[in-house]
Amino acid sequence: HVQLVESGGGSVQAGGSLRLSCTASGYTASPACMAWFRQAPGKFREGIAHLERGGDEAYADSVKGRFTISKDNSKNTLYLHMNSLNSEDTAMYYCATASSSDCTWKLVPSAYDNWGQGTQVTVS
Repeated sequence: HVQLVESGGGSVQAGGSLRLSCTASGYTASPACMAWFRQAPGKFREGIAHLERGGDEAYADSVKGRFTISKDNSKNTLYLHMNSLNSEDTAMYYCATASSSDCTWKLVPSAYDNWGQGTQVTVS
C-alpha cells in the first residue's frame, strides 16, 4: 500500500522561500514518475514539476527558474524547493507518483494514481 505524506507548507512573505517534502512508503523501488501539483481555490489542478527515476526533470512555465524538484532516495523523500514566491503561488500543493513506468504525460494529473493529502502554501 503506497502512501505519500507532504509537509513543509506554511505562510511566507512575497519573495521568500519554502521547501516542501513528500515522504513515500510502501515502495520497494523508487517510482518511475514523480511530480508536484498545486490547486488554488476555483482553479484546476496544475502540474508544476516532474522528476523521473533517471533524473529527467520538467517544469511548468509558471515556476521555471524559481522552483526545483529533487529527491533523496535514502529517505524515500521528494522535495520541491520554491524561491521568489509570489501571491500567485498560493495553493494547496500535492505530490504524486505514477504506477506506470511511462512518464510521457509529465504534468498531467490523470497520469498519476498515488496522491498525498496536500500541504497549504500561502504567500502574502
